Amino acid sequence: MEPFLGQISVFPYSFAPQGWAWCEGQVLPVAQNQALFSLLGSQFGGDGTKTFVLPNLKKQDDALGEGLRYAIAMEGTFPNRD
Repeated sequence: MEPFLGQISVFPYSFAPQGWAWCEGQVLPVAQNQALFSLLGSQFGGDGTKTFVLPNLKKQDDALGEGLRYAIAMEGTFPNRD
């Protein structure tokens, strides 16, 4: 099943699966990630024009337990707002 774009899930891997990125506050270019930016906007940072920032959940990773990390879907189905 394909994830929703922007969905956040927990993974027990040492790598982020294809189409996912760790939630570590990375700065991304809007031009290359327009669909994800339309969902997240600049609520986690960035200038809101050229850049935006993924959520930083590194502190929450520690609370999950050893080897578990949060990742965000960089690809997937665009969620309906209805």
